[in-house]
Amino acid sequence: MDNKTLSIVSYFTLIGWLVSFFVGKEKADDLLKYHLKQSFGLLVLTFSLGIIINIVSRIVPTLAGILSFLYLVLFVFWLIGVINAASAKQKPLPLIGAWADKAFTFLN
Repeated sequence: MDNKTLSIVSYFTLIGWLVSFFVGKEKADDLLKYHLKQSFGLLVLTFSLGIIINIVSRIVPTLAGILSFLYLVLFVFWLIGVINAASAKQKPLPLIGAWADKAFTFLN
């Protein structure tokens, strides 16, 4: 697979991210490294949000429904990331892109 395809695959679950990371490890270019960081940030945020919603839903069940709306926001971020990867652009995801780029420097 080429790096553009691996960049797209990195947004599809943790398994897709791992496939992109290990398959593209030796031939990774800036595009793949960038989207690996962005998609990993999105994975971390989604996982964290799931834990937070689970805890809140046990304490205040009515707030869980309201917080679950944030999954729609994450879906939009995911869609933006896939579109950016498909068009070979290195644009950061809204709100979390700059954080992901700085936080996951081990992917350079």
